[in-house]
Amino acid sequence: MAELLPIAQARQNLRGAATAARRVIDIGRPWLKFLGWWREPTVMLSYQGQLDQYVVWMRDERGLTPSTVEQWGRMAGRFLLWCERSNRQLEDLKAEDIDNYIATQGAGRWGRVSIAHVTSALRDFLRYAAKEAWCSDRLAASISRPRLYQHESLPYAPDWSDVQKMLADVDTDRPRDIRDRAILLLLAVYGMRRGEVAALRLDQIDWAGRTLRLFRLKRRQAQIYPLVPSAAEALARYVDTVRPPSSCQEVFLRMKSPRRPLNVTSIYSIANRRFVALGIQAAHRGAHALRHACAVRLLAEGLTIKEIGDHLGHRQQVSTPR
Repeated sequence: MAELLPIAQARQNLRGAATAARRVIDIGRPWLKFLGWWREPTVMLSYQGQLDQYVVWMRDERGLTPSTVEQWGRMAGRFLLWCERSNRQLEDLKAEDIDNYIATQGAGRWGRVSIAHVTSALRDFLRYAAKEAWCSDRLAASISRPRLYQHESLPYAPDWSDVQKMLADVDTDRPRDIRDRAILLLLAVYGMRRGEVAALRLDQIDWAGRTLRLFRLKRRQAQIYPLVPSAAEALARYVDTVRPPSSCQEVFLRMKSPRRPLNVTSIYSIANRRFVALGIQAAHRGAHALRHACAVRLLAEGLTIKEIGDHLGHRQQVSTPR
């Protein structure tokens, strides 16, 4: 990065554009990584062994989703790095150390929701650490997360007419639009989570039986849905004309090399990009907003909360927005 920054700044001075430097970094860094020329800074964590053991336990023993394992492992890693840099030993931690971490690391950066996520992740890690005798068994119980109210951020679903505008905007012959239309339809019609879209495999689509087999992340079991004509047409058009040849079984791949499957961040960006391009005003402008739009539309059509929850793959009825 120390070598790339002067190049980016020189480009900005030459072009006179405020975003030129940022674009050089955003475009140059992945290209250098692809070439194998980018040297990632190595962070030597003295607690790496314990962190790796915790990640394996979350994945193999608890059976948490890959997204949760990655997020909670990352949060635990940041906390352990802070402990190391502030000369705190895991076995000597006290409740006030947790308070100090939240106060110093979250000041001006974390809202109530973010703090709730961080404290939940830390509490889970410290419970496991206590079980392994790495820290006090009373430490996890001392952590209090902020109270979140069930409907405090609702409603934030975009109007269904805005969803139709987004679908119309990608109804073109451009390869990227063909792929994005299939993704947006899955989000809006089936209320799929972005992780479920990213993980969708070719063998989950039964073209002859006109069904779609979804593995719902929260239920941890498969659900069979009818393959509605609009989604079937969009998926078939993408798979037959746009999707590059690949040994990957995931349906949605990158448009450029390397041809690897899209990740959850890419699914979010695809939805967010359409919100921004069309100027659609919404409190949230990502893939989950389309899931909420799906729920609101089903409610307007007369489905019960239980039926909507089943459609969205909720484990509990209380999870479904009212």
